[in-house]
Amino acid sequence: MPTPDDSSTGDRIKEHRRRARLSQRELSERIPYSYSLLNQVECGARVASAAFTAAVAAALGIDTTLLTGPPHVTDTQHGRLAALVRPIRESLALYDLAPGDRTPARPVAELVLDADRLCQEVRATHLRKAARALPDVIGDLTLAATTAPTTETWRALASTYRTAHDIAVKLGFPDLAVVALDRMGWAAGRASDPCLAAIRQYRRALGHAEAEQGLGRRLVEAGQALVADQTSREGLAVAGQLHLGASAVAARARDSGAVEQHIAAARELADRVGGEAPEVHWLSFGQMNVTLHEMGAAITMRRYDDALRQARAVKLLPATLTSRRSRYLVDRALVEMETGHLDASLRHLVAARRTAPEQTRYHPRTRETVTGLLHTSRRTSESLVGMATWIGL
Repeated sequence: MPTPDDSSTGDRIKEHRRRARLSQRELSERIPYSYSLLNQVECGARVASAAFTAAVAAALGIDTTLLTGPPHVTDTQHGRLAALVRPIRESLALYDLAPGDRTPARPVAELVLDADRLCQEVRATHLRKAARALPDVIGDLTLAATTAPTTETWRALASTYRTAHDIAVKLGFPDLAVVALDRMGWAAGRASDPCLAAIRQYRRALGHAEAEQGLGRRLVEAGQALVADQTSREGLAVAGQLHLGASAVAARARDSGAVEQHIAAARELADRVGGEAPEVHWLSFGQMNVTLHEMGAAITMRRYDDALRQARAVKLLPATLTSRRSRYLVDRALVEMETGHLDASLRHLVAARRTAPEQTRYHPRTRETVTGLLHTSRRTSESLVGMATWIGL
Protein backbone atom coordinates (compact mmCIF):
# COMPACT_ATOMS: atom_id res chain seq x y z
CA MET A 1 0.00 0.00 0.00
CA PRO A 2 1.20 3.57 -0.55
CA THR A 3 3.22 5.16 2.21
CA PRO A 4 2.84 8.64 3.70
CA ASP A 5 5.83 9.84 1.69
CA ASP A 6 4.28 8.57 -1.53
CA SER A 7 0.99 10.34 -0.70
CA SER A 8 2.86 13.59 -0.02
CA THR A 9 4.39 13.37 -3.49
CA GLY A 10 0.87 13.17 -4.88
CA ASP A 11 -0.15 16.15 -2.75
CA ARG A 12 2.80 18.16 -4.04
CA ILE A 13 1.91 17.31 -7.64
CA LYS A 14 -1.65 18.47 -7.02
CA GLU A 15 -0.44 21.70 -5.41
CA HIS A 16 1.96 22.60 -8.22
CA ARG A 17 -0.57 21.60 -10.88
CA ARG A 18 -3.07 23.99 -9.36
CA ARG A 19 -0.44 26.74 -9.15
CA ALA A 20 0.07 26.26 -12.90
CA ARG A 21 -3.73 26.55 -13.32
CA LEU A 22 -3.98 23.17 -15.01
CA SER A 23 -6.68 20.57 -14.61
CA GLN A 24 -5.72 16.92 -14.20
CA ARG A 25 -6.84 16.33 -17.77
CA GLU A 26 -4.67 19.18 -19.10
CA LEU A 27 -1.59 18.00 -17.21
CA SER A 28 -2.08 14.39 -18.32
CA GLU A 29 -2.03 15.57 -21.93
CA ARG A 30 1.46 17.00 -21.36
CA ILE A 31 3.03 13.84 -19.97
CA PRO A 32 3.45 10.31 -21.41
CA TYR A 33 1.12 8.88 -18.75
CA SER A 34 -2.62 8.44 -18.52
CA TYR A 35 -5.15 10.71 -16.85
CA SER A 36 -6.19 7.76 -14.70
CA LEU A 37 -2.66 7.25 -13.33
CA LEU A 38 -2.27 10.96 -12.55
CA ASN A 39 -5.59 10.94 -10.72
CA GLN A 40 -4.61 7.89 -8.66
CA VAL A 41 -1.19 9.35 -7.77
CA GLU A 42 -2.71 12.62 -6.62
CA CYS A 43 -5.22 10.88 -4.38
CA GLY A 44 -2.57 8.53 -2.95
CA ALA A 45 -3.90 5.30 -4.49
CA ARG A 46 -0.83 4.74 -6.68
CA VAL A 47 2.89 5.23 -6.17
CA ALA A 48 4.61 8.08 -8.00
CA SER A 49 7.60 6.46 -9.71
CA ALA A 50 10.78 8.41 -10.33
CA ALA A 51 10.07 8.51 -14.08
CA PHE A 52 6.49 9.68 -13.55
CA THR A 53 7.58 12.41 -11.14
CA ALA A 54 10.29 13.59 -13.55
CA ALA A 55 7.78 13.77 -16.40
CA VAL A 56 5.36 15.83 -14.29
CA ALA A 57 8.17 18.16 -13.19
CA ALA A 58 9.22 18.67 -16.81
CA ALA A 59 5.64 19.44 -17.84
CA LEU A 60 5.27 21.96 -15.00
CA GLY A 61 8.72 23.46 -15.59
CA ILE A 62 9.92 22.89 -12.02
CA ASP A 63 12.71 20.96 -10.33
CA THR A 64 11.92 17.33 -9.51
CA THR A 65 12.91 17.83 -5.86
CA LEU A 66 9.94 20.17 -5.40
CA LEU A 67 7.75 17.12 -5.90
CA THR A 68 9.80 14.43 -4.18
CA GLY A 69 10.68 16.32 -1.01
CA PRO A 70 13.49 15.12 1.31
CA PRO A 71 15.32 11.78 0.91
CA HIS A 72 13.19 8.72 1.70
CA VAL A 73 14.78 7.73 4.99
CA THR A 74 13.53 7.87 8.54
CA ASP A 75 14.50 10.78 10.78
CA THR A 76 16.85 8.53 12.72
CA GLN A 77 18.52 7.26 9.56
CA HIS A 78 18.87 10.77 8.17
CA GLY A 79 20.39 12.03 11.42
CA ARG A 80 22.99 9.31 11.41
CA LEU A 81 23.86 9.88 7.77
CA ALA A 82 24.07 13.65 8.29
CA ALA A 83 26.55 13.10 11.14
CA LEU A 84 28.55 10.75 8.93
CA VAL A 85 28.91 13.27 6.09
CA ARG A 86 29.37 16.38 8.26
CA PRO A 87 33.20 16.08 8.32
CA ILE A 88 33.12 15.71 4.53
CA ARG A 89 31.14 18.95 4.30
CA GLU A 90 33.73 20.69 6.43
CA SER A 91 36.63 19.41 4.33
CA LEU A 92 34.91 20.64 1.15
CA ALA A 93 34.20 24.03 2.71
CA LEU A 94 37.90 24.52 3.51
CA TYR A 95 39.03 23.40 0.07
CA ASP A 96 41.35 26.37 -0.54
CA LEU A 97 42.88 26.51 2.93
CA ALA A 98 45.73 24.29 4.09
CA PRO A 99 44.86 22.83 7.51
CA GLY A 100 46.78 24.94 10.02
CA ASP A 101 46.97 22.32 12.73
CA ARG A 102 48.33 19.51 10.58
CA THR A 103 51.85 18.16 10.50
CA PRO A 104 53.51 17.96 7.07
CA ALA A 105 51.64 15.68 4.73
CA ARG A 106 52.68 12.10 4.17
CA PRO A 107 54.58 11.25 0.99
CA VAL A 108 52.56 12.09 -2.11
CA ALA A 109 52.87 8.53 -3.41
CA GLU A 110 51.16 7.28 -0.26
CA LEU A 111 48.40 9.86 -0.53
CA VAL A 112 47.77 8.93 -4.18
CA LEU A 113 47.33 5.31 -3.12
CA ASP A 114 44.89 6.42 -0.41
CA ALA A 115 42.83 8.38 -2.93
CA ASP A 116 42.65 5.36 -5.23
CA ARG A 117 41.80 3.07 -2.33
CA LEU A 118 38.83 5.27 -1.41
CA CYS A 119 37.54 5.03 -4.98
CA GLN A 120 37.81 1.28 -4.66
CA GLU A 121 35.99 1.26 -1.31
CA VAL A 122 33.02 3.10 -2.83
CA ARG A 123 32.84 0.66 -5.72
CA ALA A 124 32.95 -2.17 -3.23
CA THR A 125 29.99 -0.33 -1.58
CA HIS A 126 31.85 0.20 1.71
CA LEU A 127 30.28 3.62 1.92
CA ARG A 128 30.56 4.29 5.65
CA LYS A 129 34.15 3.12 5.77
CA ALA A 130 35.08 5.40 2.88
CA ALA A 131 33.12 8.32 4.34
CA ARG A 132 34.94 8.10 7.67
CA ALA A 133 38.40 8.02 6.07
CA LEU A 134 37.77 10.61 3.36
CA PRO A 135 38.08 13.92 5.31
CA ASP A 136 41.59 13.13 6.58
CA VAL A 137 42.77 12.17 3.10
CA ILE A 138 41.30 15.36 1.65
CA GLY A 139 43.04 17.36 4.37
CA ASP A 140 46.42 15.71 3.74
CA LEU A 141 46.15 16.19 -0.01
CA THR A 142 45.03 19.81 0.40
CA LEU A 143 48.12 20.47 2.51
CA ALA A 144 50.35 18.73 -0.02
CA ALA A 145 48.80 20.57 -2.96
CA THR A 146 49.10 24.00 -1.35
CA THR A 147 52.65 23.56 -0.03
CA ALA A 148 54.26 21.61 -2.88
CA PRO A 149 51.81 21.47 -5.81
CA THR A 150 52.30 18.83 -8.48
CA THR A 151 50.10 17.45 -11.22
CA GLU A 152 49.95 14.12 -9.41
CA THR A 153 48.79 15.75 -6.17
CA TRP A 154 46.06 17.78 -7.85
CA ARG A 155 44.84 14.68 -9.67
CA ALA A 156 44.64 12.75 -6.41
CA LEU A 157 42.78 15.61 -4.73
CA ALA A 158 40.31 15.74 -7.64
CA SER A 159 39.82 11.99 -7.19
CA THR A 160 38.92 12.44 -3.50
CA TYR A 161 36.37 15.10 -4.42
CA ARG A 162 34.86 12.67 -6.89
CA THR A 163 34.65 10.11 -4.08
CA ALA A 164 32.88 12.72 -1.92
CA HIS A 165 30.39 13.19 -4.77
CA ASP A 166 29.77 9.46 -5.13
CA ILE A 167 29.19 9.02 -1.40
CA ALA A 168 26.83 12.01 -1.29
CA VAL A 169 24.79 10.67 -4.22
CA LYS A 170 24.51 7.16 -2.82
CA LEU A 171 23.53 8.35 0.67
CA GLY A 172 21.02 10.92 -0.57
CA PHE A 173 22.69 14.32 -0.14
CA PRO A 174 22.37 15.99 -3.56
CA ASP A 175 23.43 19.41 -2.29
CA LEU A 176 26.73 17.99 -1.05
CA ALA A 177 27.19 16.15 -4.36
CA VAL A 178 26.98 19.45 -6.27
CA VAL A 179 29.60 21.06 -4.03
CA ALA A 180 31.89 18.05 -4.42
CA LEU A 181 31.73 18.29 -8.21
CA ASP A 182 32.59 21.98 -8.06
CA ARG A 183 35.66 21.11 -6.00
CA MET A 184 36.55 18.34 -8.42
CA GLY A 185 36.49 20.82 -11.30
CA TRP A 186 38.68 23.23 -9.31
CA ALA A 187 41.33 20.55 -8.66
CA ALA A 188 41.13 19.00 -12.15
CA GLY A 189 41.78 22.42 -13.65
CA ARG A 190 44.96 22.79 -11.62
CA ALA A 191 46.02 19.31 -12.69
CA SER A 192 45.40 20.27 -16.34
CA ASP A 193 43.78 16.86 -16.77
CA PRO A 194 41.13 16.86 -19.54
CA CYS A 195 39.93 13.35 -18.71
CA LEU A 196 39.19 14.22 -15.08
CA ALA A 197 37.47 17.41 -16.20
CA ALA A 198 35.39 15.39 -18.68
CA ILE A 199 34.38 12.90 -15.99
CA ARG A 200 33.19 15.82 -13.91
CA GLN A 201 30.92 16.99 -16.76
CA TYR A 202 29.60 13.44 -17.11
CA ARG A 203 28.72 13.36 -13.41
CA ARG A 204 27.11 16.79 -13.60
CA ALA A 205 24.93 15.70 -16.50
CA LEU A 206 23.68 12.60 -14.71
CA GLY A 207 23.05 14.44 -11.47
CA HIS A 208 21.15 17.35 -12.93
CA ALA A 209 17.43 17.75 -12.58
CA GLU A 210 15.62 15.37 -14.91
CA ALA A 211 13.40 18.21 -16.06
CA GLU A 212 16.38 19.90 -17.70
CA GLN A 213 17.50 17.49 -20.40
CA GLY A 214 18.80 20.34 -22.56
CA LEU A 215 21.27 21.31 -19.87
CA GLY A 216 22.30 17.70 -19.36
CA ARG A 217 22.99 17.39 -23.07
CA ARG A 218 25.13 20.54 -23.02
CA LEU A 219 27.17 19.22 -20.09
CA VAL A 220 27.88 15.96 -21.91
CA GLU A 221 28.88 17.86 -25.04
CA ALA A 222 31.26 19.99 -22.96
CA GLY A 223 32.86 16.80 -21.66
CA GLN A 224 33.13 15.34 -25.14
CA ALA A 225 34.91 18.48 -26.36
CA LEU A 226 37.55 18.03 -23.65
CA VAL A 227 38.54 14.55 -24.89
CA ALA A 228 37.83 14.97 -28.61
CA ASP A 229 41.52 14.73 -29.50
CA GLN A 230 42.38 11.96 -27.02
CA THR A 231 43.50 8.66 -28.59
CA SER A 232 44.87 6.90 -25.52
CA ARG A 233 43.05 4.03 -23.83
CA GLU A 234 42.16 6.46 -21.04
CA GLY A 235 40.77 9.03 -23.45
CA LEU A 236 38.75 6.47 -25.41
CA ALA A 237 37.24 5.02 -22.23
CA VAL A 238 36.23 8.45 -20.95
CA ALA A 239 34.76 9.35 -24.36
CA GLY A 240 32.78 6.12 -24.32
CA GLN A 241 31.48 6.82 -20.81
CA LEU A 242 30.33 10.24 -21.97
CA HIS A 243 28.28 8.58 -24.72
CA LEU A 244 26.67 6.43 -22.03
CA GLY A 245 25.88 9.58 -20.09
CA ALA A 246 24.36 11.07 -23.23
CA SER A 247 22.20 7.96 -23.65
CA ALA A 248 20.86 8.43 -20.11
CA VAL A 249 20.05 12.08 -20.80
CA ALA A 250 18.34 11.15 -24.07
CA ALA A 251 16.32 8.44 -22.32
CA ARG A 252 14.93 11.02 -19.91
CA ALA A 253 13.75 13.01 -22.94
CA ARG A 254 12.22 9.82 -24.43
CA ASP A 255 14.47 10.30 -27.47
CA SER A 256 14.93 6.66 -28.45
CA GLY A 257 16.81 7.54 -31.63
CA ALA A 258 19.45 9.46 -29.72
CA VAL A 259 19.70 6.63 -27.19
CA GLU A 260 20.44 4.15 -29.96
CA GLN A 261 23.04 6.44 -31.53
CA HIS A 262 24.93 6.98 -28.28
CA ILE A 263 24.78 3.30 -27.31
CA ALA A 264 26.16 2.37 -30.74
CA ALA A 265 28.96 4.95 -30.42
CA ALA A 266 29.82 3.62 -26.95
CA ARG A 267 29.95 0.04 -28.26
CA GLU A 268 32.35 1.09 -31.01
CA LEU A 269 34.62 2.78 -28.48
CA ALA A 270 34.41 -0.26 -26.18
CA ASP A 271 35.72 -2.37 -29.07
CA ARG A 272 38.62 0.04 -29.49
CA VAL A 273 39.39 0.01 -25.77
CA GLY A 274 39.41 -3.81 -25.84
CA GLY A 275 37.83 -5.62 -22.92
CA GLU A 276 36.76 -4.02 -19.67
CA ALA A 277 38.87 -1.10 -18.44
CA PRO A 278 38.52 -1.03 -14.64
CA GLU A 279 41.84 0.75 -14.26
CA VAL A 280 40.65 3.88 -16.07
CA HIS A 281 39.34 6.15 -13.32
CA TRP A 282 37.30 3.24 -11.93
CA LEU A 283 34.80 3.65 -14.75
CA SER A 284 35.05 -0.01 -15.77
CA PHE A 285 34.09 1.05 -19.26
CA GLY A 286 33.51 -1.85 -21.64
CA GLN A 287 30.82 -3.87 -23.39
CA MET A 288 29.18 -4.94 -20.13
CA ASN A 289 28.91 -1.34 -19.03
CA VAL A 290 27.31 -0.45 -22.37
CA THR A 291 24.80 -3.30 -22.02
CA LEU A 292 23.79 -2.22 -18.52
CA HIS A 293 23.32 1.38 -19.66
CA GLU A 294 21.17 0.19 -22.56
CA MET A 295 18.98 -1.65 -20.07
CA GLY A 296 18.86 1.42 -17.84
CA ALA A 297 17.73 3.58 -20.75
CA ALA A 298 14.89 1.14 -21.49
CA ILE A 299 13.78 1.38 -17.85
CA THR A 300 13.85 5.18 -17.93
CA MET A 301 11.72 5.15 -21.09
CA ARG A 302 9.34 2.68 -19.39
CA ARG A 303 9.98 0.00 -21.99
CA TYR A 304 9.87 -2.68 -19.36
CA ASP A 305 9.43 -5.63 -21.72
CA ASP A 306 12.61 -4.62 -23.56
CA ALA A 307 14.40 -4.03 -20.28
CA LEU A 308 13.35 -7.45 -18.97
CA ARG A 309 14.62 -9.18 -22.11
CA GLN A 310 17.92 -7.33 -21.80
CA ALA A 311 18.21 -7.99 -18.07
CA ARG A 312 17.67 -11.73 -18.48
CA ALA A 313 20.36 -11.85 -21.16
CA VAL A 314 22.98 -10.23 -18.92
CA LYS A 315 25.71 -12.51 -17.59
CA LEU A 316 27.70 -10.54 -15.06
CA LEU A 317 31.39 -11.32 -15.03
CA PRO A 318 32.99 -12.55 -11.78
CA ALA A 319 35.09 -9.38 -11.69
CA THR A 320 32.05 -7.08 -11.94
CA LEU A 321 32.29 -4.30 -9.36
CA THR A 322 30.04 -4.79 -6.34
CA SER A 323 28.38 -1.40 -6.88
CA ARG A 324 27.51 -2.31 -10.47
CA ARG A 325 26.30 -5.80 -9.52
CA SER A 326 24.02 -4.34 -6.86
CA ARG A 327 22.65 -1.71 -9.23
CA TYR A 328 21.87 -4.40 -11.79
CA LEU A 329 20.00 -6.46 -9.19
CA VAL A 330 17.92 -3.47 -8.08
CA ASP A 331 17.12 -2.55 -11.69
CA ARG A 332 16.23 -6.18 -12.43
CA ALA A 333 13.93 -6.23 -9.39
CA LEU A 334 12.11 -3.12 -10.64
CA VAL A 335 11.68 -4.55 -14.13
CA GLU A 336 10.41 -7.87 -12.82
CA MET A 337 7.90 -6.03 -10.63
CA GLU A 338 6.69 -3.80 -13.47
CA THR A 339 6.14 -6.83 -15.71
CA GLY A 340 4.22 -8.77 -13.05
CA HIS A 341 6.91 -11.18 -11.87
CA LEU A 342 6.56 -10.35 -8.19
CA ASP A 343 8.39 -13.32 -6.67
CA ALA A 344 11.35 -12.82 -8.98
CA SER A 345 11.39 -9.12 -8.13
CA LEU A 346 11.64 -9.79 -4.40
CA ARG A 347 14.36 -12.41 -4.95
CA HIS A 348 16.50 -9.88 -6.79
CA LEU A 349 15.97 -7.27 -4.08
CA VAL A 350 17.08 -9.75 -1.45
CA ALA A 351 20.12 -10.58 -3.57
CA ALA A 352 20.93 -6.87 -3.93
CA ARG A 353 20.68 -6.41 -0.17
CA ARG A 354 23.01 -9.35 0.39
CA THR A 355 25.46 -8.03 -2.21
CA ALA A 356 25.63 -4.38 -1.14
CA PRO A 357 23.42 -3.55 1.85
CA GLU A 358 24.36 0.13 2.20
CA GLN A 359 23.90 1.00 -1.45
CA THR A 360 20.71 -1.02 -1.81
CA ARG A 361 19.09 0.47 1.28
CA TYR A 362 19.30 4.05 0.07
CA HIS A 363 18.77 3.49 -3.66
CA PRO A 364 15.55 5.24 -4.83
CA ARG A 365 14.56 2.29 -7.02
CA THR A 366 14.68 -0.03 -4.02
CA ARG A 367 11.98 2.00 -2.34
CA GLU A 368 10.00 2.28 -5.58
CA THR A 369 10.10 -1.48 -6.07
CA VAL A 370 9.25 -2.40 -2.48
CA THR A 371 6.34 0.04 -2.47
CA GLY A 372 5.09 -1.40 -5.75
CA LEU A 373 5.32 -4.94 -4.39
CA LEU A 374 3.39 -3.96 -1.26
CA HIS A 375 0.70 -2.41 -3.43
CA THR A 376 0.32 -5.26 -5.93
CA SER A 377 1.05 -8.43 -3.96
CA ARG A 378 -1.99 -10.46 -2.94
CA ARG A 379 -0.15 -11.80 0.07
CA THR A 380 2.53 -9.86 1.92
CA SER A 381 5.32 -12.26 2.80
CA GLU A 382 7.54 -11.95 5.85
CA SER A 383 10.47 -11.33 3.53
CA LEU A 384 8.72 -8.37 1.89
CA VAL A 385 7.66 -6.93 5.25
CA GLY A 386 11.24 -7.28 6.46
CA MET A 387 12.55 -5.50 3.38
CA ALA A 388 10.04 -2.68 3.81
CA THR A 389 10.98 -2.23 7.47
CA TRP A 390 14.69 -2.31 6.62
CA ILE A 391 14.44 0.59 4.15
CA GLY A 392 12.25 2.62 6.50
CA LEU A 393 8.76 2.20 5.05
